[in-house]
Amino acid sequence: MKRLMNRKASLLSWKFAIVGILASVAFSAHAQEYVTPTDPPQPGKAPGAKVRLLSTNGATKNYIMVLSPGDELMSGLAAFAEQYQVKYAHYTGFGDATSAKFGWFEASRKMFKSVPVNEPSEVTSMTGDISLYKNKTLAHTHLSTAIQDGSVHGGHLFELIVGPTFQVIITVEPTPIYKKINHEFNALVVDPTLKK
Repeated sequence: MKRLMNRKASLLSWKFAIVGILASVAFSAHAQEYVTPTDPPQPGKAPGAKVRLLSTNGATKNYIMVLSPGDELMSGLAAFAEQYQVKYAHYTGFGDATSAKFGWFEASRKMFKSVPVNEPSEVTSMTGDISLYKNKTLAHTHLSTAIQDGSVHGGHLFELIVGPTFQVIITVEPTPIYKKINHEFNALVVDPTLKK
């Protein structure tokens, strides 16, 4: 009896050892990705985006942009900024995503830790702005999205692939707002006192 118990304990130890090794291999196979905070999104990945002017109040204009399935949100914002020669804008939005990639800023590395969401989700909140850096437009977006179990993921948005639809309300202001590099964090930050 004692011998049988020792044998079962030995087999159990081996099972735990194998599970531990497999978990270690799986973890090391997925190395953590980091993204630099100054990489701008590229236009051209949102061919289904449609834009309409909603209202004008003096030089301030309000637009709606609706993206189609498969469009990439940040690329759509970059294309909008380029097409409408945006000097400063702010926006909110909501919709569906098939996948998203967020960043969580890790100050010690001066980079964003990549946080992927590789499943369909419902965007619960989105806000951001478009400003200028070296006379080029840059969209900066923070977003939260809920997956099927109701848990929410979010942060600095790098990429979002649109599911059925996505709507963005964009307010374009006439006053240019510029960014500069904060060297302590290697991050672009808005400075409303900058003139260029």
